[in-house]
Amino acid sequence: MSFDLETAAAPAGLRRVAIDPVSRVEGHGKVTILLDAQNRVQQVRLHIVEFRGFEKFIEGRPYWEVPVMVQRLCGICPVSHHLAAAKAMDRVLGAHPVTPTAEKLRRLMHYGQVMQSHALHFFHLSSPDLLFGFDSDVNLRNIVGVIRAHPDIAKKGVMLRKFGQEVIRVTAGKRVHGTGAVPGGMNKHLSIADRDLLLRDADQMVEWAGDAVTIAKQLHAQNPALYDSFGSFRSNMLSLVRADGAMDLYDGVIRARDASGKIFLDGASDQSYLDLMEEEVRPWTYMKFPHLKSLGRDVGWYRVGPLARVQNCDFIPSPLAEAERREFIAWGRGEPVHATLAYHWARMIEVLHSMEVIRDLLADPELLDGDLMTTGERTGTGVGIIEAPRGTLIHDYRVGDDDLVTMCNLIVSTTHNNQAMNEAVRSVARQFLDGRELTEGLLNHIEIAIRAYDPCLSCATHALGRMPLDVVLQGPDGTLVDHVLRSPEGELVRNLAAPVGLPA
Repeated sequence: MSFDLETAAAPAGLRRVAIDPVSRVEGHGKVTILLDAQNRVQQVRLHIVEFRGFEKFIEGRPYWEVPVMVQRLCGICPVSHHLAAAKAMDRVLGAHPVTPTAEKLRRLMHYGQVMQSHALHFFHLSSPDLLFGFDSDVNLRNIVGVIRAHPDIAKKGVMLRKFGQEVIRVTAGKRVHGTGAVPGGMNKHLSIADRDLLLRDADQMVEWAGDAVTIAKQLHAQNPALYDSFGSFRSNMLSLVRADGAMDLYDGVIRARDASGKIFLDGASDQSYLDLMEEEVRPWTYMKFPHLKSLGRDVGWYRVGPLARVQNCDFIPSPLAEAERREFIAWGRGEPVHATLAYHWARMIEVLHSMEVIRDLLADPELLDGDLMTTGERTGTGVGIIEAPRGTLIHDYRVGDDDLVTMCNLIVSTTHNNQAMNEAVRSVARQFLDGRELTEGLLNHIEIAIRAYDPCLSCATHALGRMPLDVVLQGPDGTLVDHVLRSPEGELVRNLAAPVGLPA
């Protein structure tokens, strides 16, 4: 991580601190902080500065290509996009529900994805901060340092992720960008050899997943003052739940709770998500801001992902993870847990749940035999929603009579969490940076707040209408020749006095 002071890029009387890029996250983003003369924080923003536009790339492609194409959004969570798109195309073809065998194979693939992604994030990306301390030596604070100082923890993290990747390989055909799910079902059964290979290590993985929960709990118990207050703020929470209120990471209805824990939205169909939420664009980032229509933009934003899911469900339908969920809920002493760092604890509970589900599914003979495909009457439209590792993921498509996609809308987990991540970095900046000398360790606190959400910034960069654009033309000597801004409304503004870079 590097940072710089850019006096020219800030309004008069303020200094601008830029953390660029934010490290140990998937994709590219930066944080800008405006400080006054006394180092007091006046403004903090998380900027997503890359733009990819997959929603437009998909238009004009045959519908059967989409579940494979959308995986190229990301190499970390391709299965989530693969399955969300396949679920949407099931609806387009009228092939809903898919056969029991196809659904079980998809679930096996998905829970393998959730488990390996969570293991990667916790052990590889976040554990250096959590195990060594937020202000520890930057040369130590990395996965190599974890391997040297905590070899047993590192080994368990590597092996958990490897097991999850093997689950993906045997169901999707390969570990990254597989082809297992197709519109209407699946294209292959699980082989006996692959089942036996996974069953051999399944119990060990369940045990190690339980150890991961213990590590997360111990971190909270050792320093509750930090873990309860760091980046903490109250918010709504949203996720899918099963019809009976159980946690379900593959399918379900939409539920939302307010900051006090009261359910105010429940049982909503995933097909009607547009009746519930809308998105807006702001001129300083390429990532959209969703909110619930009924509450409005100011208070209608919410958090998704492990912290929301563990508290939004009524129970987890696997015994070991449910026992851990109850302990997590008790930590809140009757109130929802809003601490940003609690994402890590909740994430490890989901690793344990995923391993319990995987182990139980592997014993099901239907994975080896049974019908794989469903047919139906074509509708031309479809929405697929799934609980990706980072939170609720929405794929929405329209397909013409010529089999070509005419519309694609994606709302990914990180987009849902956009406002929450901005709230987290503001909270941490005011708590730890206000009036203090800037150091790498202090600025690392900002990154830790973002990293807790496990953001996938590559997935999240899509356009809604006209995207804000900032174009700077410099001469060979670095002098500003021209600077044009396009607002989200499409208005062009030429500003020769403005600083280089995104508007602060």
